[in-house]
Amino acid sequence: MQNMAERRKKLMEEEKKVKEAMEHVKHKIAVFSGKGGVGKTTVAVNLAYALSLKGYKTGLLDADIHGPNVPKMLGIEDARIYGDENGILPIEVNENLRVISLAFMLEKDVPVIWRGPLKTAAIRQFLAEVKWGELDYLIADLPPGTGDEVLSIAQMIPGAEAIIVTTPQDVALLDSRRAVNFARKLGMNVLGIIENMSGFRCPHCGKEINLFKIGGGERAAKELGIDFLGRIPIDEKIVIDGDEGKPFVTEENEASKAFMEIVKKIEEKA
Repeated sequence: MQNMAERRKKLMEEEKKVKEAMEHVKHKIAVFSGKGGVGKTTVAVNLAYALSLKGYKTGLLDADIHGPNVPKMLGIEDARIYGDENGILPIEVNENLRVISLAFMLEKDVPVIWRGPLKTAAIRQFLAEVKWGELDYLIADLPPGTGDEVLSIAQMIPGAEAIIVTTPQDVALLDSRRAVNFARKLGMNVLGIIENMSGFRCPHCGKEINLFKIGGGERAAKELGIDFLGRIPIDEKIVIDGDEGKPFVTEENEASKAFMEIVKKIEEKA
């Protein structure tokens, strides 16, 4: 009984710290999807980086416990975090962007074999103990689906808003609709849907090819009564830049231009 009482007390203290930390964040955005493989992390990383380039103090929380790929996409996978009695120091990517990820605590390629409560506790610690400071935006990259981590983020971050990432295929759209309804049931405001991998322009002839269809995200947004934020076309530079640890928004191409238009809409809505 004593151990249970101590755990409850510790939980209440952490929840209080989370609330206090989030009071210093103007806008909280959770990026998630109904299924994996739609480019959710790519969107989260580039959104956070783009906002930092615009001068906003931005935090990026890698809440995908089993697949913490944010550090790789930013070229900081070898970084390690440190803490003291006052909290955990996030990794600074540039003067405006701070990042936290479980990957900073693990050896390379070590799998995370945790049950739900441990994953929730890790996210809570990131929110409570990390010294984010004053932020204009906190972007949370959530794992795919509607599991414990997504539920925990929604419950722990008051006022968090959602962005749903999908691809044009029917299967992905079914899952994205579930994600939208999931966010609504949790009382989250849904900023809109982003359709990723939407169209491919042949580099040789210039013809646009719809490998995964096109327009499904916009139709889903219309059916659900939410905003369609835009399309990101398929571009090999997105893959190359991600592997090299460089956000693709630093490039000058069709994909980065389309994404920056999406960022403008998010700025206006958040």
